[in-house]
Parts: sequence; structure tokens; C-alpha cells
Amino acid sequence: MRKIRDLASFNEAREAGLAKLLPPVPRIAVGMGTCGAGNGAESVFRAIADAIEQRGVSVQLARTGCFGFCAAEPLVNVWIPGRPLVILQKVRPDDAPAILDHVAAGRVPADLALCRIDEWDHITAHIKFGAGFEEIPLWNEVPFFRGQKKIVLRNCGLINPDDIEEFLAVGGYQALYKVLIDNNPAAVIEAIQAARLRGRGGAGFQTGAKWEFLRRAKAEPKYLICNADEGDPGAYMNRNEIEGDPHSLIEGMLIGAFVTGSSEGIIYVRAEYPLAVHRLRTAIQQAEEWGLLGEDILGRGFRFRLNLVEGAGAFVCGEETALIRSLEGKAGRPTPRPPYPADSGLYGKPTNINNVETWFNIAPIVLKGPAWFLETGSPKSPGTKVFSLVGKVQNTGLVEMPLGTPLKTFVYDVGGGAPLGRAVKAVQTGGPSGGCIPSEMFDTPVDYESLAQLGSIMGSGGMVVMDEDNCMVDVARYFVEFTHSESCGKCIPCRVGLDKSLHYLNRITHGKGTVEDLETLDELSRMIRDASLCGLGQTAPNPVLTTMRHFLHEFEDHIRARRCRAGVCEDLALSPCENSCPLHMNIPRYLQLLKEDRLEEAFLSVVLDNPLPASTGRVCQHPCDNRCRRAGLDEAVNMREVHRYIADSIYPTPKFEELAARVASVRKPPTGKRCAVVGAGPTGLACAYYLALLGHDVMVYDSNPDAGGMLRYALPDYRLPKDVLNREIELIRRVGVQFTFGVRIQQEITLNDLDEQYDAVFLAIGTWKENWVYLPGTELKGVMPALPFLEAVS
Repeated sequence: MRKIRDLASFNEAREAGLAKLLPPVPRIAVGMGTCGAGNGAESVFRAIADAIEQRGVSVQLARTGCFGFCAAEPLVNVWIPGRPLVILQKVRPDDAPAILDHVAAGRVPADLALCRIDEWDHITAHIKFGAGFEEIPLWNEVPFFRGQKKIVLRNCGLINPDDIEEFLAVGGYQALYKVLIDNNPAAVIEAIQAARLRGRGGAGFQTGAKWEFLRRAKAEPKYLICNADEGDPGAYMNRNEIEGDPHSLIEGMLIGAFVTGSSEGIIYVRAEYPLAVHRLRTAIQQAEEWGLLGEDILGRGFRFRLNLVEGAGAFVCGEETALIRSLEGKAGRPTPRPPYPADSGLYGKPTNINNVETWFNIAPIVLKGPAWFLETGSPKSPGTKVFSLVGKVQNTGLVEMPLGTPLKTFVYDVGGGAPLGRAVKAVQTGGPSGGCIPSEMFDTPVDYESLAQLGSIMGSGGMVVMDEDNCMVDVARYFVEFTHSESCGKCIPCRVGLDKSLHYLNRITHGKGTVEDLETLDELSRMIRDASLCGLGQTAPNPVLTTMRHFLHEFEDHIRARRCRAGVCEDLALSPCENSCPLHMNIPRYLQLLKEDRLEEAFLSVVLDNPLPASTGRVCQHPCDNRCRRAGLDEAVNMREVHRYIADSIYPTPKFEELAARVASVRKPPTGKRCAVVGAGPTGLACAYYLALLGHDVMVYDSNPDAGGMLRYALPDYRLPKDVLNREIELIRRVGVQFTFGVRIQQEITLNDLDEQYDAVFLAIGTWKENWVYLPGTELKGVMPALPFLEAVS
């Protein structure tokens, strides 16, 4: 190894790196990011190494970072000279012998193949792997990768992050070389400004403007800082970027240092990310040894020192003034601005802070130009953004998409929607300080302005998908609890305000909240947002404000009905299936009774919760199935069919008479109150049934000649046999409900008459007239509304 001083030494090092990337023998590279290691990549690597040794084959074995598809880890790259690079998914240690056998025969194991790469655009270089294996889909044909454009992640998962020669082979440090040779810092800043590159770590401030402020500062020394203090729960973009391609971060900072006149650089990274720290230290050491860091870089008289500082994991240190104080050895607490860091930052000297992803974008813009960068993304938010797609979604991982891509593309096209066929409820963007966006707004483009309009933020790129098992009140409580614990406590609005917010949210999730609490929470959240000193406090109320804005009904359920539909808040939830049932049937009870072959008791349990079990057992939409925990193992218990079976097993037997009498015996003593129910459909029947069980005298009026409503007059016999319905109506009669048929309200009898004759009147008139949707062709002969059709058929 010798130091790089000129283009010739650059090319020499590049050729050495290419010989490693495209060797004359097959190359196998195991994805060894934290996500891969967590899924057993180390064991896979050792197993492949052992298989190579045992077989004595000539194969190059290497390590790479994460290629992004974390749900498919461990990923293994296999390249056979002249053929495409093939990425294998979910590789296990015992797959190693078969992989080596296939490679020795010039093949790849088709059952493990995820995709192939014929050629790859590293942005700074172009690599052609080869042709063949057409039966394996191209990488961008795989749903997870379709639509992605890898600018930031251009090298991740494809090169060895611990080998500077492989980075040089794909065009690494060429942008730095160009900048130093051109020696025109102002032109570089103009290019960054023309590209409209916005900071990728939060507010989206223009990077070029920040650099210009620092360049104009007169004081020395000037500091460049990389904020790699990624602390959002579920976010791991920066960590994986560093683990897979640390030299791109260093090159971006070197370019920034040269054009702003900075001589000192610091990368502030969490100590909780040991692999990222290790690979950064290795990369810094290599860059120094190769003459790319330190004194007289590339022989151009440019000096830049880069240090690595491990943070202690305080979330507030993601705020730049708190980060600066932490670097100075003080408590990580934000300070008021102005003065801004560009004027007085670290140790009172001019300072610029950008996050990891921002630095990764610098070299491509320098080499390709701002016009190229502007081709991707939206006019106000050009380029791409890396998102950490996690939560209730089938395909988790790092997704790099052009800014402006709709949310639904992330959730459904890339992520594959929620597992087990469940419905996606919301997406939370921007980490703990972001907002929750409901599924009906998934057409929203993901850019800074659009997310802000919904009350959320881009943040560093966290994207947490939530399904119907998530309680949005609890989600708000969780994130407020997080920001409350991470608040530095310096300013009263944040310290006291978040404490009070958490108090009210805890009250609501424990079933002790009041309607007045909602108004207090809203006012409190707006006060915290408007009066807090730093970005943490200003954005901490976002989860509360957005969940109250889009999911107010869940807060009201917790307060008025003392019910958590998602079954998360323990004080307000029973079993998930019972909690999701509109009738609140005690499903676990009748399932257990049936399991114990206690059919009669199971029947009593069912009919006391639902007077029409055989009917609803045929027509219910069974939301309980979507909440069944058994579905996590194989299939949901078909609870609708079970309670139908229980009813169908009793109704035709002599036991029905005995059990109907037992149901009637549950009726409370007469109250002397008279109640009228208008409408003998399912709602009216259920209302009359429970009023009678409470001891009231109940009369049901209906214009039809018999009870049942749409169950009788809109459902054909094959769907709901009339004898089944008659049995259930007979059960309702047995508890004392009486009927008057052929009576039309306001004709044979008026509401005033009912009001005078009865202590209470319940209207259950149903929806016998549909809202007609006027579409082209609805006026044609033979086209008729659904309800008249069903009436005619039945």
C-alpha cells in the first residue's frame, strides 16, 4: 500500500479493488450488517468458510453491509465470473454445502435466489457483472426494490466496508479528487445550492446555505460535525449506511471541509452501535494511511483531521446545539438561537452540522452535477430519502425512494401490507416527534411540505406501520413517554408540559379519562409546541395532535365506552376477539364450554349475549377473526361458524324448550314500565329482547306481516332458512316480547300516540332505501337497486 497522490495512483488502487470485486474465481459475500448478524449471518459466514476449506475449492469469501431487505436476511451475494450477481435470501448455515456445490457447477441454488444484478450503477462508477440466470428476477423487479433508486445506498451490500480498495474500485474519493484539482470551493457550494439538497436529518434546511454561512465565517478553526446520533425507536438508516459504506461519509465530509475551510471534523455516533463504530474507526484509519485524511491530502496542501466521538445515547443530543454541548463535555441541553452554530458553535467557533445521509449525497452531486440530482424527487424536495420501514408490514428494511413518492407505495407496494391479511390503520413518520397518518391519507406524497400539512415531519426517516391491533391512544402515550423521558428538562413547557400530557394519556388508557381531558390535552400540546426551546419540545406533541385529529373516535371510546377496540389498554380490554365483537359476545367462554362438550351451557352463554346467533352466524362480517391470536400460528378460529353451530345444534331438538325456559327465567321482576320498539329487524329484535330481560313490558310494531326485517325479506332461504329465523324469534317471544304487525307509523298509529301510551319509544326503522349511485349505465333496462333485487329474490 502506498499513499494516493495523483490520478495514476488512484487508477492503480482502483484496479486492485476491481480485482477483489470481480475476481477470476467465484466470489461469495455475506451481508454482515447488524440486521444480518441478528439473523445468523455470522454462523452462515463460518459455515461457508468451512465448506470452502473442506471442498478445497477456489472461492473468494467476503463480507458486505446490508442491501436493505432486512426481512430476507441473511442475504448472501454469489458472483460467478461472466454471470450476474445473484442475491440469495434467508440463507441458513446448513445451506452452505449446497451453495458451494452449485457454485462449483457454475450455478446458483434457485430455491434461495431472491434476485439477480446484471449491472450496477454505483453513481460514481458502473459495474457490469454479466448475463444469464434469466429465470431469476432482476433486483428492481422484486416488489420490495421496485421503484427504489439507490443514491445514498449505492454501495451498501455490494462492497466490503472494511476494504478501502473496494470503495476506490466503485469510484470512491473521485469526487474529492475532482474538488481538490478544480480548487474552486465557491463552485461546489453553488452546485449544492443548485441541487437544492436539503438536510436529511429533520427540518430539511438547505445544505448549501449552511455551507455558505460557514465558508463566510472569519474565525478559526472551523468545525464540521456529522450527526450520527440516530435515536428514533425503529430507525436504523444511518447505522446501516455507516456499516455498509463508511468511506462515503468520510468523502462527503472531506469535500465539505475543503469548500468551507474547515480543518477539524467530528463524527458523533451512538456507542450503542458497536459495528458502526468499528467500521468507522477502520475506515478513518485506512483513509489516513492512504493519504486521504490528515496532512497534505492528495498532495494539494489540504489538511483535515477527523475524530470519532461515541455518544451516550441521549435522544435530545440529536438537536444540534445539545450535541455541541455534549461534545464540549457538558450536559446535552439545547441553547437558544441565535447565535447559530455557523457563527458560534463548538467551543464558540464556526461549526456546521449535517447528518449521515446528507453527507452521503455530496459526492454524487459533485460528480454528476445538480441537474442530474434534480431529475429525481419533487421540485421542492429533490433527490431520494432512505426510510426505515418497520412495524406491522410484511417486508421490513431500508427503502430509498425518490421524495414525493406516495405513502401507499411504501406500505403496500414495497412493504406488502400488513401480515395475516390485517388492515393497515396508520403510519407514523418522523420518529417519536412525528405524526400518525391514517390509511385513508396514504395518497399523500412523502416530502417535507406534504407531511407538515398532515401534522407530521420527515425526521430522519423512520416509518412505523400500524394495523388494527395498534391502539392509537396507546401509541400517543408511548411516544410522549419516550420524549418525556428524553427531555433535557431545561425549559418549563417541555419538562412540565410533557409530564402533564403523559398524566392525562395514562388516565385515558386506564379508563379514568374524561371528555374535558381531551380539550386540556389539545391546549397543552399546542402550548408545548409553540413555547418550547428546541426541536424536541416543539415536535414532541405531534403524536398527540395527529392521533386526536385523525383518531378522535378511539379517544372517545376509551373515555365514554371505557373500551379499547385494539385490546391494548389492559384496563379497558377483554380478549381481542371479544373486544372487537360489536355485540361484545363472550367468545372465550362459549369456545371453552364447547371444548368441554357442555353444549347446553354454551348455548345459554351465546343467546344471553346475542338473541340471533344462528342468523348472525350466517351473515356476520366476523371482525373477531382478524383479531384472533391463533392466526399468528396458523389460522384464526372461525368464531362465527362456531356460535352458528351451537345454535343450530339446539334449535331442532327438544332441549330448545327447556333452554328457552331457562333464558326466560333470567328475566328480572316486572318494573311496570311499558316500552315500544318500532321495527322488527335485527336491531329492534335485540333491543326488545334485552328490554324484556330487564323486566319491562315490550311491544314491537312493524309494517310487515312478520318479524325479522331484512333477515326475512332481503335474504334468500339458501342464505338464511326461514325456520332458523322463526326459532330465534320464538326465543325472543318466550322472554315476554309482544308484536303488532301491519302497522305503519304516522298512518295507523303516530309517534305522539306511542309517546302517550309508553314510557319509552325506540325507533329501529332500518335502512330500506339505498343511496342510489348514478353511474353510466344505471338507467338501462334490467339495472335495479340492490334492495329491491334482494326483496324480489327472497
